[in-house]
Amino acid sequence: MNQDTIHSTRAAGPAAGASEPTGAQQDASQEQWGERYAHTLMNTFGPPRRVLVRGQGADVWDADGNHYTDLLAGLAVHALGHANPVVTQAITEQLGTLGHISNLFASPTQIALGEKLLDLATRLAPAHTPARVFFANSGTEANEAAFKLSRLTGRGKIVAMQGSFHGRTMGALAITSNEHYRAPFEPLPGEIVWVPYGDAGALANAVDETVAAVVMEPIQGENGVVEPPDSYLPAAREITGRYGALLWIDEVQTGLGRCGEWFAHQRLGIVPDVITVAKGLGNGYPIGACIALNEAAELFGPGQHGTTFGGNPVACAAGLAVLGYMADHDLLSHVRQLGEHLARSVMALGDPRISGVRGQGLLRGIVLRDPVGVAVADLALEAGWIINAPRPGVLRIAPPLIITAEQLDAFVAVLPSLLDRARAQS
Repeated sequence: MNQDTIHSTRAAGPAAGASEPTGAQQDASQEQWGERYAHTLMNTFGPPRRVLVRGQGADVWDADGNHYTDLLAGLAVHALGHANPVVTQAITEQLGTLGHISNLFASPTQIALGEKLLDLATRLAPAHTPARVFFANSGTEANEAAFKLSRLTGRGKIVAMQGSFHGRTMGALAITSNEHYRAPFEPLPGEIVWVPYGDAGALANAVDETVAAVVMEPIQGENGVVEPPDSYLPAAREITGRYGALLWIDEVQTGLGRCGEWFAHQRLGIVPDVITVAKGLGNGYPIGACIALNEAAELFGPGQHGTTFGGNPVACAAGLAVLGYMADHDLLSHVRQLGEHLARSVMALGDPRISGVRGQGLLRGIVLRDPVGVAVADLALEAGWIINAPRPGVLRIAPPLIITAEQLDAFVAVLPSLLDRARAQS
């Protein structure tokens, strides 16, 4: 595959096709923007690390004109990079034609995107498998829809994974294991049973005829890019099938090419009952989806769930553009190749401070022997690289799927110096 074709939209520098800051973007420094932020926005995230004003491909610039290579893609959202012209054109044309219609009506883009997602979700299923999609605006909303769907089985118990992250709204939070997120808002809805992620025996002991659904991520991104054994998801499929419980796979971060498959669970040959997606589907335009297969596809009836903005024509046009671009440019192969290249390159450093690289495709966790991940991420930002540390000893790399080997190699080359500086600070 010709990488120049994939990356033809990537800017070589600030003046290479990227739009210049306009209006409010020009009238303040980063420090001034930070002060205005502190007086304006609710303090849910703390001070912003930078105020970013524009981007192109995997490049972004802040309000002071500093350049960064984005290896986090807005937390795995910008699958096709910033300001992708194909997605921008699709959004612009749709918004200029029909922007919003409410859930009282349908649009061709909504129907076409639903058909495309169902086609991808049922690739491994028997022919004519029933399947339906509900469109939402985010991953947490997609998971809220799945949570409600599970109640319509007539059962109330959900088995969730230790180390999981499914969102911040009340239902999604109820199946998110981080006590720091959960404790201030308890009691949370539902009867939730927690089991160790990746332990098939513990899962088998937890599931019986009272369980509505088992929910899990194929790879736990927020827990530090943690993978279960390859046998785990197939075991979960067998266990849930044995007791008539739904197998609910949260693909919000892992799906739609991020791990080198349309859905990460498909690498293991299983067919879930419920799949939730978001993030990369809109390349920055808010959209999420709850996909249900087999009997689960028929559980919702009129009036049992809804959303004003979900499935609006513009969001669905963005989704169609993203999926079309991925297919046209064979991005799945590109992601698999570059993911393996990144893992090999990191390990080829032979740095004793790095113990391994986890993950699939372009969702990778560089595992450190010491808990200096936050310091390394901060130093990387100062040096012009956007990454994060979901756990103290793990660096998460989730770049745009159009990233080049040269960009990844440049980061790998500076990684030892970042580790040096982090150790000097400790």
